Amino acid sequence: MNTENKAVQMVTVSDDEAGQRIDNFLLKRLKGVPKSRIYRILRKGEVRVNKKRVKPEYKIVAEDIVRIPPIRVSEETGLPSNKLNQVVQLEQQIVYEDDSLLVLNKPSGMAVHGGSGLSFGVIEALRSLRQDCRYLELVHRIDRDTSGLLVIAKKRSALREMHRQLREKVVQKDYLTLVHGQWPKSVRTVDAPLRKNAVASGERIVIVDQAEGKPSLTRYRIERRFADMTLMKASPVTGRTHQIRVHSLYEGHCIAGDDKYTDKALLAATEAKGLNRLFLHAWQIRFEHPATQKEMHLTAPLEPSLKRFCDQLDPL
Repeated sequence: MNTENKAVQMVTVSDDEAGQRIDNFLLKRLKGVPKSRIYRILRKGEVRVNKKRVKPEYKIVAEDIVRIPPIRVSEETGLPSNKLNQVVQLEQQIVYEDDSLLVLNKPSGMAVHGGSGLSFGVIEALRSLRQDCRYLELVHRIDRDTSGLLVIAKKRSALREMHRQLREKVVQKDYLTLVHGQWPKSVRTVDAPLRKNAVASGERIVIVDQAEGKPSLTRYRIERRFADMTLMKASPVTGRTHQIRVHSLYEGHCIAGDDKYTDKALLAATEAKGLNRLFLHAWQIRFEHPATQKEMHLTAPLEPSLKRFCDQLDPL
């Protein structure tokens, strides 16, 4: 259903909104309005900044006064109820929160955002829990089936600074993963370019492609050995989709419980022992606090089901 904003809006840019392009500012303000419509009203001069026409790449500054014309806006899809169990339980998974950031120990099986048939994900659930927060955006993403630390910005300035740290490799992320077989001591890094690939079923997977793949590097360290499995610390230097999963597979040691990249017989064997999820957990993260520059080091312990699975394995 569409609603129409019949009045011209005069919006004063806040300090936190400053620095972004006017087209991106409008896309966030006018949720549901197609990009083509945003560019049309900019091109026609219907949007004014301080009474002047601007191009889409104009970067707004604090105290700019933006004129937004009357425009048809799709009604926003309602947030999930903050009484849903899946939403309520997220409150218990918050490991750190202040005015700039919220860090969550994301449960396995929950996507970071809605879409692709999902009514909501972590970010929509948090917006429902924190309806007093004017700004909540994902700093980075982790796979739906992966559990562990996920950072959310509560200010645009925090998001910008965290993105800078990610680009400049200031942020360090360590995962715990259980792989099949005995990982050799000699393999401490996997440097193999990755490319997204669509298979006949339409499913998207990631493959190693030396010619066309994007540079991808993961560091590994053995944490604990079992008779036929190895618990590893995996530290991705780059942030490609499914990077740890595909790099582990590339070395011949697929991750336990990985229904996308693991042999069906191995998958069935771990399921029979009680593992019903991907054994990949975002364990530790280090970064500089975007406001205070204090060094942050946060940890999320393995969930009990993963600990129990390790406890029943035969140690070496």
